[in-house]
Amino acid sequence: MGRAAWYCRPAFPGTSDSEALRMTASSDLSQAVLTGDAAAAVSAARAALDAGAEPMSLVTQCIAPAMREAGELFEQGDYFVPELLMSARATKGVFEILRPLLAQQGVEPIGRVVLGTVDGDLHDIGKNLVGAMLEGGGFEVIDLGVSVKPEQFVSAAEQRQADIVGLSALLTTTMPAMKSALSALKSCSRVDKMKIMVGGAPVTQAFASSIGADGYAENASVAVSMARQLIGK
Repeated sequence: MGRAAWYCRPAFPGTSDSEALRMTASSDLSQAVLTGDAAAAVSAARAALDAGAEPMSLVTQCIAPAMREAGELFEQGDYFVPELLMSARATKGVFEILRPLLAQQGVEPIGRVVLGTVDGDLHDIGKNLVGAMLEGGGFEVIDLGVSVKPEQFVSAAEQRQADIVGLSALLTTTMPAMKSALSALKSCSRVDKMKIMVGGAPVTQAFASSIGADGYAENASVAVSMARQLIGK
């Protein structure tokens, strides 16, 4: 669990005091995200920025690797949903600081994802995990929340110029709503410029293929690699 501490640790002696401080704070940020300590993550991010760290470097060198390791630990059975959710919350807290700074610098996300749980389904843990993993991976995430109607997905995709729309469902009874949302999205004006990704506990690759989804992710960590694949990154 301590491997994240190595991501941003100074690799050689002779660094300046300010550089050493920046790298230490960045290392602390990686560790805080991995262990799900939201307060420590925010504090470390502020310290790293104060020491001169670039906002985007904190995303690519600290947050993304830490979230990726959290996903790997989950896949290996060393982490469970509560631990992964804590890492996601820590990431979300840091991005509240970094997002406006990235915008000021004109840093473009690698892709824009509209995300939501389909109509009639009020479950959001899986969706929230996927959103945090995607954001940590460099995507801009527009989270529509739960019980999102098909027309809401369409409106958000068009207004926010989404590259990907992610549909989540946790109940077998709401899987038909996923099909309805996907059908509506396939008819919208942005259909040729975006991909549709689906996931959730009852969803399978066979179901995803049957409704015409462009991609399926069985868990949050897979969602990031799938999203990158869908937009050619």
